[in-house]
Amino acid sequence: MENEIAILMAAGLGSRMAPLTEKIPKPLVKVHGISMIESVICGLQSRGISHIYVVVGYKKEKFEFLKNKYNNLSLIDNTEFQIKNNISSIYSVCDIMGSKHCFICESDLYVTDFSIFRKQFHQSCYYGKMFKGHSDDWVFDLNKEGRIIRVGKTGNNTYNMCGIAYFFHNDAKKIAEAVKEAYKRPGHEQLFWDDIVNEQLGNINLVVNPIEDSQIIEIDTIDELAAVAPDYLEYNEVSDL
Repeated sequence: MENEIAILMAAGLGSRMAPLTEKIPKPLVKVHGISMIESVICGLQSRGISHIYVVVGYKKEKFEFLKNKYNNLSLIDNTEFQIKNNISSIYSVCDIMGSKHCFICESDLYVTDFSIFRKQFHQSCYYGKMFKGHSDDWVFDLNKEGRIIRVGKTGNNTYNMCGIAYFFHNDAKKIAEAVKEAYKRPGHEQLFWDDIVNEQLGNINLVVNPIEDSQIIEIDTIDELAAVAPDYLEYNEVSDL
């Protein structure tokens, strides 16, 4: 859609997936023949996103081919990825956020169902998977009306964060401005960008967009990759490992 952009965060080290990530960045690890980041890109392309910005850092040169393969894609350099948390990736695109409605996506996700990107949104949202019982992951606390009142770690019988969010342009602008302000504070280096969203919940009406477990598969380790794609070595240059 012409009034929408997407920001993909792809700057991290991906150390939990070594030794694959000693050769390539984690988002470029392939699952069933397609890199994780391209499963996200193709899903966004199916919506008709006007432009995709990929924030890179670790082994950034490995992502160059994406600019030739996708004519509406740009790479943004995060020069602080080794010394700051992922707030640095959002800081690097603060001047872009707020210009249009905006997806913000992790790029180490394997998206199996592109239809999750084609929903008509009526307000800003995080994608979430319902989790029964206790979760130590990032979760959302909701009020009775379904509005998110906390974004943070650990919770019970609630939605787990799954790496994709959508913000209307005015909400994206609020977050970008808040990130800039956070950068002036001591200790901002350790913040996640979602911490800033949590601080802004009084200014943003944010809800959960529920999805099913099978629609997005989060893969953090070699064991998790092997469970999803036992033939992963075939696709990931086994001779170079």
